[in-house]
Amino acid sequence: MSEINPCAAPRTVHVGTASRSYDVHVGAGNLDDLGRVVAGTGSSRACVITETNVGPLYAQAAETSLADAGVDVTDRLVFPAGEASKSLAVLGGLLEGLAERGLTRDDAVIALGGGVTGDMAGLCAALYLRGIRVVQVPTSLLAMVDSSVGGKTAVDLPAGKNLVGAFWQPSAVLADVRCLASVPHELLTDSCGEVIKHAVLADPALLDELTERPLNAPGTDEGRLVDVVTRNVEIKRDVVDADERERGLRQTLNLGHTIGHAIESASDFTLGHGSCVAAGLCMMTRASARRGWCTSETAARIERCVAAHALPTGCDLPADLLLHYMAHDKKRHGGSVNIVVPVEVGHVEVRRATLDELRELVELGREEVR
Repeated sequence: MSEINPCAAPRTVHVGTASRSYDVHVGAGNLDDLGRVVAGTGSSRACVITETNVGPLYAQAAETSLADAGVDVTDRLVFPAGEASKSLAVLGGLLEGLAERGLTRDDAVIALGGGVTGDMAGLCAALYLRGIRVVQVPTSLLAMVDSSVGGKTAVDLPAGKNLVGAFWQPSAVLADVRCLASVPHELLTDSCGEVIKHAVLADPALLDELTERPLNAPGTDEGRLVDVVTRNVEIKRDVVDADERERGLRQTLNLGHTIGHAIESASDFTLGHGSCVAAGLCMMTRASARRGWCTSETAARIERCVAAHALPTGCDLPADLLLHYMAHDKKRHGGSVNIVVPVEVGHVEVRRATLDELRELVELGREEVR
């Protein structure tokens, strides 16, 4: 997927939320630094939580780095890969595993994997002993640019996605873009949906760059990956520092997610999260253009970037089915749901929409704006 670029300089982004401050380390080949980073949190013992796809690739390297830094490593905990594992049953098994290994409040959980692992391990850390350290080690682009930063952890219920969770900030994040070389191209492409979302939120120049040079294009080198991941982390950092608990500004990070989460749930998670966010973003933008909330050029500009990455710009699922899942969205307030509306690239607004208005927005967003 990417060329090895030994000159890809590591970057550090400092996150300073009200509950905890920590550093996000972005680099190429910096998984070897994990032990030093974990030891720096004050932890002398750690348990790696990973899943069946990522574990065989990177768990041994992570545990070797930990041991080399003097961190005592317990037996790792491994769960089945996939969104289906984001359940209360799997969560309970992981918590039992931490108890069996005798972890204390002085120890740390290492979340090694993509977004599902980050959610599961992060929620385990938040609940076990009422909270122990977690160090996020994202191995997917989606987790690097989004879910590993900001402290959101959750599992799914049959009624909807991420309905049971907690805010629990990590003690550190380490993102090694060299791990992306093992990510299948279709999954890397899927992750680009969140990258595009961040560009729409806060960086018009990044959106134009991504349109001209899609991040999933062959030959993308590690230096550019480090730069793009770092910029995405900075964008998210600026939001979560200002609004850790999603009382106001942080809701803007849900751009594309109200419809996107509904598509994801309605497809029984057969469509990737980033693809669903991309489709939801385009549908909401087209609906906004038809409502006069943004211009048709803004809608077209966003859609061009999504299409350049070969991501979906819409869906054909019935509006009633999508509405069913939107009605169970965690952003619902009584008979209305908070939606994020793109006014222009770099400027969005949070609005309230009734369920009837949501149905209309879904219908308005189905077709391209001419």
